[in-house]
Amino acid sequence: MNKFMMQQAHKLQARLAQTQEEMSNLTIEASSGGGAVKITINGQQKIQSVKISPEVINPEDVELLEDLVLTAVSEAITKSQEVAAEHLGGLTGGLKIPGLT
Repeated sequence: MNKFMMQQAHKLQARLAQTQEEMSNLTIEASSGGGAVKITINGQQKIQSVKISPEVINPEDVELLEDLVLTAVSEAITKSQEVAAEHLGGLTGGLKIPGLT
């Protein structure tokens, strides 16, 4: 690798580290059941909190609550992936780099 390519690689590495730090500080919220279940996740797809409204806690219908939680978590992850793709897309110039997008 020539000196220019090494410098570019170091710049990209530094920008990637900065972007990853920014992603860990992002907060993304998703909900289901009209807000009955709320999930907060960061940009690195780590769940920060789960809030469940008491109205949807019914021992007779556990499947409904399970579905609401699953839906909210799935939505949160999808939103997080979209935000990550936006941030990393600019960084990689649209290249699909495995593990980054």
